[in-house]
Amino acid sequence: MADTTVTWTLSGFGDEIDPDPHVQVAVLKALGAEHIEVRSAWGVNVVDLSDEQLADLAKLLKDAGMGVSAVASPIGKVDISLDAELEVERLRRIIRVAHALETPSIRIFSFFRGEDVPVESTRDAVMLRMRALADEAEREKVTLLHENEKDIYGDTPERVLDLVETVGSSALRLAWDSANFVQVGVAHPHDDGFAKLRPYLDYLQVKDAVAETGSVVPAGQGDGQVLQTIQALAADGYSGFASLEPHLDEAHALGGFSGPAAFGEAARAFAGLLAQSGVATR
Repeated sequence: MADTTVTWTLSGFGDEIDPDPHVQVAVLKALGAEHIEVRSAWGVNVVDLSDEQLADLAKLLKDAGMGVSAVASPIGKVDISLDAELEVERLRRIIRVAHALETPSIRIFSFFRGEDVPVESTRDAVMLRMRALADEAEREKVTLLHENEKDIYGDTPERVLDLVETVGSSALRLAWDSANFVQVGVAHPHDDGFAKLRPYLDYLQVKDAVAETGSVVPAGQGDGQVLQTIQALAADGYSGFASLEPHLDEAHALGGFSGPAAFGEAARAFAGLLAQSGVATR
């Protein structure tokens, strides 16, 4: 095992464990995490939380001593043909959630398209919408973390780079997801994308996938080159969040689910890779 030289902050998508945030917190704490990534609570997506639910969630997390690494919003996980202002308005609601949960970080996406719509034809519309979202984020002093979700504009390293450089906003940064790259046919995510995207990478989402089937598996058990990415981040001094998003039971348009046992399996697999790489977690 390598000497430990860097420390990352462990987090995880709470709703992959259970709909109840009390259970989410209990399991994450048992795994050694003091932070949570919030996508839904009590079965309600963050964009739809009422003021009362949001206040209850903020109190619950504060009382438990649980920090929030990011709000895992669905912003940009809609068809590009919809009115651009609709996502800006939804982002305003998500920013309210981020402020209440005391995190500056909001995960977003870069838009789906119709089945027969060429991705290249959506570029201008995507950039227009992402610029509008970034403008709102700049005003509110939050950071948008673009996730390379499959079948959106930014689902390959080349288009992710195009997106972040074209928008050119300090409020738009990147979350890296190895499994999603594998699922859109990026044969070697680390080799093909890490170096070009690293200058913009602020957040690590942890899952892996098998290229032949697209199945999501614990980190290090698929073709996502997760170990190589961990080692490269450790070597250049990355000290941010690593957020577990196992998707080991089911995946759907707005997220996925694992359950406590599978979530624990994913956490242990990731811990093994960290130990090989000389990375500690807090």
